[in-house]
Amino acid sequence: MDQHDHGAPGDDRAPNPPAGTPARIGITGIGSALPDHVLTTTDLQAGITAASGLPLPDGLLERATGIRTRRVAADDEYASTLAVRAARRALDDAGLAPADIDLLLFASATRDMAEPATAHVVQDELGTRAHALDVTNACNSFLNGIDLARAFLMVGRGRRALVVVGETPTRVMRRRPRDLAEFRAGFAGYTFGDAGAAVVLEPVARGGILDIAGETRSEHWRLGGIPGGGSRLPRGDEHTWFTGDGQLLRETFEKIGPALLDRARRHAVGEHFTHVLAHQVTMPYLRRFAEIAGVPEDRLVVTVPELGNVAAATIGVQLDRVRERLRTGDRLLLVGLGGGVSIMTAVWEVS
Repeated sequence: MDQHDHGAPGDDRAPNPPAGTPARIGITGIGSALPDHVLTTTDLQAGITAASGLPLPDGLLERATGIRTRRVAADDEYASTLAVRAARRALDDAGLAPADIDLLLFASATRDMAEPATAHVVQDELGTRAHALDVTNACNSFLNGIDLARAFLMVGRGRRALVVVGETPTRVMRRRPRDLAEFRAGFAGYTFGDAGAAVVLEPVARGGILDIAGETRSEHWRLGGIPGGGSRLPRGDEHTWFTGDGQLLRETFEKIGPALLDRARRHAVGEHFTHVLAHQVTMPYLRRFAEIAGVPEDRLVVTVPELGNVAAATIGVQLDRVRERLRTGDRLLLVGLGGGVSIMTAVWEVS
């Protein structure tokens, strides 16, 4: 991304806009973080077989998901750990210090604890003094966080925002299913990998986030999730594993997604995007998305075979993968999917 010293002549970041003029809010810093440990799908399936005694066909998980490997956080690494690492890289990328941040949103499906908000853990480690809170909406948390941060800045509540993600969903994989029914119920969890991501948002002179839209169908909230830890099922390990109907989730997203993607395409010059960054669950799921959305494969940033489904960190990790190649005027389409269920799109033009 084209960079300038903060506040230097020729800086692409805009001063405070004239009264009555909505600010253009853009992404000015990007960072991601991955744990060191790599777990292959072959080893994951071998571990499940050894623990459960289930007669799983060789290569079943890799054939069904297209996932070869994923990263797994160490015992002393938490959601906040990965978020802090990514946040420091995003701040460095933006040329900012922690004291420059006015809003910190921890936007993630995973968290360190039920209370307090993990945003405070991240803030304490970073040394920021911002308004800090959590934003949680399954795998759409990152785009929700960007949406809320953009609105916060556009109404003048602050100058700069930091949206951070820390995901450790491998800890909710059911590694010891008691029977095939439990294996099937927890199958979506075997796609998971761990990662962190972060972006800095602030006013820019041109480009920025041009459009954000979403569609929510809350009648489908029962299709998947982690039932424990709330007021319904506050205690018990049995409720801490991810369970869900992956096929029904996919069918639901296919029904509600096309109209939203058509809206997003109207914000691209000649319906052209330099990159399309989409939430990635499995390779078959991603291919189906590309088919429905009409996205050429060379526009996708494919991470799922290497990293698995890293939940709300997916799009942030992809942003970091393409960061060095981005040029002023490039337009990117971001597509998020989340249990609950919701689908979101955002169009970002590089400033």
